[in-house]
Order: sequence, then C-alpha cells, then structure tokens
Amino acid sequence: MELLENKRIMELPKHVADKIAAGEVVDRPLSIVKELVENSIDAGAKSIIVEIKNGGKSYIRVTDNGSGIEKQDVDLAFKRHATSKIKNASDLDHICSLGFRGEALASIAAVSRVELITKTAEDKSGIRIKIEGGEVLEKEDTGCPEGTTILIEDLFFNTPARLKFMKPDATESTLIIDFISKMTLAYPQIKIRLINNGNILFSTAGKGDIYSNMLTIYSKEIGDKLIHLKEEQEQMTLEAFVSAPNNSKTNRKSQIFFVNGRYISSKIMDNAVTDAYLEKLFEGRYPIAFLFLQIAPEKLDVNIHPNKKEVRFENERLIRDFITDSIRRNLQSKEAIPEIKEKNLFQFRSSDPVRKDLPQSQNAADPNQQEIKKSKIEEQVDIKKLLFEQRRQEQDLEQAAEAEKQRSRQVEEAEEVYLPDRKVIEIAEISDTKPRIKSEFDMRELSVTGSIFGTYITAVDENSFYLIDQHAAHERIFYEQLLAQYQKQDKIQQLILTPIVVNVTHAIKNDTGGMLDFLGNLGFQIEEFGPTAYIVKAIPIFMELEGAKEFIDYLLDNISEEADLENQKKISAIITNACKKAVKAHDVLDKQEIDRLMADLAKTKNPYSCPHGRPTFIKLTKYELEKMFKRV
Repeated sequence: MELLENKRIMELPKHVADKIAAGEVVDRPLSIVKELVENSIDAGAKSIIVEIKNGGKSYIRVTDNGSGIEKQDVDLAFKRHATSKIKNASDLDHICSLGFRGEALASIAAVSRVELITKTAEDKSGIRIKIEGGEVLEKEDTGCPEGTTILIEDLFFNTPARLKFMKPDATESTLIIDFISKMTLAYPQIKIRLINNGNILFSTAGKGDIYSNMLTIYSKEIGDKLIHLKEEQEQMTLEAFVSAPNNSKTNRKSQIFFVNGRYISSKIMDNAVTDAYLEKLFEGRYPIAFLFLQIAPEKLDVNIHPNKKEVRFENERLIRDFITDSIRRNLQSKEAIPEIKEKNLFQFRSSDPVRKDLPQSQNAADPNQQEIKKSKIEEQVDIKKLLFEQRRQEQDLEQAAEAEKQRSRQVEEAEEVYLPDRKVIEIAEISDTKPRIKSEFDMRELSVTGSIFGTYITAVDENSFYLIDQHAAHERIFYEQLLAQYQKQDKIQQLILTPIVVNVTHAIKNDTGGMLDFLGNLGFQIEEFGPTAYIVKAIPIFMELEGAKEFIDYLLDNISEEADLENQKKISAIITNACKKAVKAHDVLDKQEIDRLMADLAKTKNPYSCPHGRPTFIKLTKYELEKMFKRV
C-alpha cells in the first residue's frame, strides 16, 4: 500500500493507452487475421487472399475486393471507436456485421508497422497510408484496384515483452490456418485463398457450396460420412453437417459452431450436441458437428467478449432444445447404422512393405502406398478422381439392382396398406457434392435368418446383411421400458409369490434418501424391513426375478443421498447405469424369442444403440459383399 500513497490520478499518454487497449484485442497474430478477414467480409468482398510468414509474426497481408474505404475516412479508420457498422446505442440490439466496435485497426496499428492501400468504386485513384506504432508516416494517392489491401509487419516490435509470449512459428500459423479453414465453411460464396510462407495451402471456388469446401479443406473421408440437415423454427434456422454415432472423435475439435456467420465457442451449443448424441456414444467419444445457426439479431448479444468469441442468447433453453431436437431427428436413419466396408476387412496397414508376390504395377496402384507418397495438397487434388470412381461404382450397382428395386417398390406399396403407421425418416445422405435427400428405414422390413455364436442375430433386407447384438438390443429395450414405466401414472407390476429380502449395511440404509420412492416410480413395491433390510413384494411386469434383484442391488450400492432424483437427465443416467441385467451374450434364443426381441427393438425410440452407446447392429451391403468375392 505504501507504493500507492501520495500518487496523483493522471491521464495516460495516448501511445500508452493505445498499447494497453491493443492488449485486449491483439494477443497474437491470429487476432489480427481474424479482425482483418471479418472487416473484408463486412465490406462485401467476393474474394479474400490471406498471406502470412513466420506464423504471422513478421508478415500478414489481407487483400479483398470489397467496397474499400473512402479517402477522407482513412485517417479516421485508425482512431479508436471509429466504425461504419453502428451509429447509435440502439444499433447494438440488432448487430448484423462481424465487426462493430471500431477498435481493430487502432489496436493493430499501435503494436505493429501497417501499410493500407484502398480504393472505392467511385474514386478514380486509391490511397496509400503507412503507420508505425500508431503514428502516420506516409500518406499518398496511388493506383490500385477496387477493394482494400492491408499489410502488417513486425508485430509487437515496440512491445518486446509481448514477443516473449509468442508461440513457435508453426503453432501460430496452425491457429491461423485452422481459423481460415473454418471461415471457408461459413462463407462458401467468397473465394478465399491462404498462402503460408509463399506456399498456397488452399483456394476455395466461392460457388456457395459448403460441402465442396469441406472436401477441399478437410477430407473426403470426413465429408463422406456426414449427415446434412436443415431445420427451421420461429426466428431460427439451423443448417448442419453431423456424423453418425459410429464416426466419432476423442475430442471436441471437430465441433465447429457459427452463429449469424460468426465463429464462436458456446457451452450452450456444446451441451446441445452432447444431448443429441446421448446414449449413442461411449463416454469420452465426441461427434463431428458443423453447425450454422441463423437467429434474429435482437435475440443475441455479441458484445460480451473482447474478441467476440462468445455470444449470449436471449433464450438459452430454446436454442439448446432446437439444436438437440434437430440433430436427434436426423440421426434416426439407416445411415446411423455402422457399416462394414471391404477396406476395413482387407486393407493393409500403411506401414506394411510392398508385397513381393504382386506385380510392380499392382504395387504402385495400391492406395495405401499412394497415400504415403502424396502430400496433403496432392491428396486434395485427387479428390476428383475418388469422386469419379465412387460415381462409377454407384452407377454399376444401380444398374445391377434395378430390377430388384422395382420389385421392392411394389412390395413396399403393398405393405403400406397393412402398415399405415410405418415410419419414414427423411435425412440427407452426402453424395459427391450434393446431398441425396430421403432415405427410408423400417426395422420391420428386416427378415431374420438366424443367429450365430449365441450372441448375434442375423437378418437381411433388400440390399444389406445385418448383425444384431442381442445383448445390446435387449439392454436398449429394457432401458426404454424402465424409463416409460417411470413416466407413467399407473405402474404395471407383477406380485412375487415369495418376496425378496434385500440386506444392506447401516451406512447404505442411512444414505438411500428418496430411493424407495424412486423404485416405486419404476414399478417396484419395496418397503423397509427391519434396521438393515428391505422387502420387495412386486416388480415391473417386464422384468425377471433375478434381474430385478440385481437391479435393486446396484441402485442401493451406487446411489447416494446426494443423487438428484428429481432431475430427468440424472434419472436417465441412473437407469442407464443400472441396466446390467439383460439378455447376455451366449444365451441361445429360440425363433420365438428372437422374433419378440426384434419386434420390441423396432418399437424403441432409438434402436441403433444401447444406453451405453454401443451399436445394436451393423450392416454389410450387398455391393460390399460382392466386392469381397470379386463379383464386381
């Protein structure tokens, strides 16, 4: 406190205040690239070129063909809180641009050497201005095309302490590459080129096709497995590309969110995606999700973070439910079933040596050997060849199966007479660069052919062979029956001829809290029976005696007094973890039991996975099977 005594309040010099303010907006090269690219987008650019060197530390140049800056406004553009995006406080309630604070250029100029060249359509010549550390050094007319080019050199040259916090060049450039990659998805109508140390990393076509950009920037392997969806509700629109449950990652890096064209981090959207895949994924696995949400600007507050990385929704619950329901509806499809591919069964490891028993020409054509030799850019160029090959294979398959499809359509029309409640689920299946709309799947169309290893039920439909895990399937049925029982007013019970006595320790007896009411809601009739025991007189109608006892034992051993038995999500999790007693692997089922199991599975809301996220069944297409036997 002694240091503060007798200290007078004073106004900081402009160059000091500017450097402090710059610290809020410019913390690394990525911050500069983000601000400049967003300015280009706000200026209506149809083409943006971003070039960086040394991770952006020594050189950043952003060139666009947008509206440009008028000559008389160039000086003003580098003043703090000078902007063309808003006029008064009321404009903050419906911001439609990416930038609006007027701090970016002033902050960048305060800590670097800046050169700006700009021209509007109305001006006959452009203007060039050079600024160093916030001070104007040069300003002159110049010839240039319409738009703006801004060059940033020697970032933090006048604040050397900040340079110590910079990461290696590779790390800084990776952050910039990742950001520009994401922006190409949100703005597919803009041609975006990225150059790193003189090398063109990618260049998008600017034709408005998100999926084409996805193939260019990421890979066909990722894009080919995504489900495309579009949903609308009130003043909201969601377009998304999400993965089937069997195509997941070990982290959330493949979950990318945009709100009104702004790339953001959002716990609300994170949780919405998590809810959509509830019970469909193992713990520690995360789906791929590219979400593009459009919402009325007045329902959104984008002015809560210095770098505009976060937003606040007016109605968070509405947003979360809308996203969750939209994704969940589109996951109920045949595409959600894991598929066996020939390459999964017979593919060599990329590290395997060239096989000596094959001709040299055949070795050279091996796709895995090609992948080792190709660079990332060459792999992107080869996407066209891959797409051509895929189209050719699909055409062959369609021609070979045409007669069978016609017969199938006749059968389906006849079935609709007897199955008026038949569910038809519409989703978008990715094919080449356009989604293929409408894919039908009804489990009742599967014909059961038997079982193998006392574990897997076998079935077929028109074009695929299925393996159903009887344990996972029964667990799904068991879980949904228990949850439905909990939610019903009238409990369907079966009385036990000889009641079950469950003995527990004093500690457990003291810690069960509302467990008796919880079990009662599930359909159990259970009462206290002495100091350290309970007596069970009735169990749910669909449970077996031994399974009911194990279920109760698990709950009493694992649920503490702190468990929130009023929270629906927690209740679902409790039931999920307690669903241990089901049809086990190696239990041989007769035909009647198999038919009953399949019929019950078809009635569930999510027949594709057990409550713990394991798939209930997988498929092998007729075409993949024919490829294995070299018939095609």
